[in-house]
Amino acid sequence: MGIDDILLYDETVFKNIDAFNPDYIPENFLHRESQMESLAICLRPALRGGRPVNTVVLGSPATGKTTAIKKIFSMVERNSDRVVCVYVNCQLHTTRFNIFSQIYNKIFGHMPPETGVPFSRIYGNIMKHLRDEGKALVVALDDVNYLFHSKNANKIFYDILRAHEEFNGVKTGIFAILSDIEFRYMLDKNVNSVFIPHEVIFDPYTTEEMVSILKERIKAGFFPDVISDELLEEIAERSSEAGDLRVGIDLLRVSGNFAEADASKTIEEKHVQEALKSTGSVSLKSTLKTLSDNEKLLLEIITESEEDNLVAGDLYKAFTKKTSSSYASFDRTLNKLEFLRLVDTKFTGKGVKGNSRIVILRFNPEEMVKCMKNI
Repeated sequence: MGIDDILLYDETVFKNIDAFNPDYIPENFLHRESQMESLAICLRPALRGGRPVNTVVLGSPATGKTTAIKKIFSMVERNSDRVVCVYVNCQLHTTRFNIFSQIYNKIFGHMPPETGVPFSRIYGNIMKHLRDEGKALVVALDDVNYLFHSKNANKIFYDILRAHEEFNGVKTGIFAILSDIEFRYMLDKNVNSVFIPHEVIFDPYTTEEMVSILKERIKAGFFPDVISDELLEEIAERSSEAGDLRVGIDLLRVSGNFAEADASKTIEEKHVQEALKSTGSVSLKSTLKTLSDNEKLLLEIITESEEDNLVAGDLYKAFTKKTSSSYASFDRTLNKLEFLRLVDTKFTGKGVKGNSRIVILRFNPEEMVKCMKNI
């Protein structure tokens, strides 16, 4: 099929190609019932005129955190006008003005003036409205670690959580969404004293859970019988190996595109293989971008090691040659890499108290080096 034929071909395997987009919110949100219940419990006081419970929504990438927040916020807004729910992507909005502009827009239906109006007036208008209308405010800060990179996190948290000190009766809360297990140690004491969050943990999906989620996505996105159960299992296995559901969703979309380019009404093995070649490192790069400098350094040491059985103690010695980190700090950094499913660790039963660990890289070293050079 030529280029003109590809562009003008009317037949399609897609019923709704948007079902494979990163921001798609599935109607059936599977395997996150307990997390949704926890989020509902944290929001319930606000529905009854109280203050929402501050919450850290914690989990590795592609575990449903953002989807859960958007779905629970939608449910709140359908059932009550007593709570203003604002979702903010901190990769896009990192300054006080930008964050509070998103809150202002949600409340008043338009953005505040970009010039000529001091921040204090925008902030005051928001809080006075909440006070006068008797409404609570819940702000979800997604990828909140970006606020720390811009050094704005403490001020933004303070502005939101201590609003009641200046505007009596205002009730505010924060849902901080992130993949950083060290987050709670990064806030100033005067912010931590009012934040005191409840934690909602999103564990990685199992392969079986990925299969059922991808089945739902296939049902929503493809026409019937476009892809076989065997190919679905293969795609789910690839997704599980990468530790990232987005890999499977993207493979489905790209495989469908290759099938259409081939004028095929079904996705075949060759289309999946073509998709694997073109999408292999996308999700890995997105995870690597979230790492701190020390986390990247430790991952580089692991990747460059020629040891078949890399022992954590030896890794610590190599790490301290390049940093001044304590063992506790090293241990937290290693745990973070394991939490993000970049490495695995296995206890050997040897060493002090039988706690010696072997560190295993989950990805091909050459692929890891290539991805790290391109972030």
